[in-house]
Amino acid sequence: MGKKQHNSDKLLQEELKKSGEIPDHIAIIMDGNGRWAKRRGLPRAAGHKRGVDTVRDIVEACAEIGVKYLTLYTFSTENWNRPKDEVSTLMRLLLSSLKARLSELDKNDIKLTSIGDLSSLPVEVQKQLRTDIEKTRNNKRMTLNLALSYSGRWELIKA
Repeated sequence: MGKKQHNSDKLLQEELKKSGEIPDHIAIIMDGNGRWAKRRGLPRAAGHKRGVDTVRDIVEACAEIGVKYLTLYTFSTENWNRPKDEVSTLMRLLLSSLKARLSELDKNDIKLTSIGDLSSLPVEVQKQLRTDIEKTRNNKRMTLNLALSYSGRWELIKA
């Protein structure tokens, strides 16, 4: 992100804070990364990688403006029907993101939680997710909730 863009982001954040209309909870369905890449002649994985980079900016901005809860609908149960190599890429991206962002979340006082059928995730992802959730459990600034292997049906059963 260039300095000019960063400064305009800061100004927008300040305007939002002054307006007093910051929601307590924002939920985002992460969709369209593969289509974004395809329109640019890139492999779908490039779109997913770009999405991961965007998430970092979103989390940071939400924490800075005072959002208390951010839920990212990250990987639905329908996503398991994607080609096996794409699912593997998504799981590797998730794992590497969890590992890479743990200290950043903790340093910024962001608590990580998760919803969904976590038992269907690869064991390494489950383990890292548990580690990250445990490490950040006492953080108070904002709660980042990842919806993983979720579905409307799952939510109704758990409700």
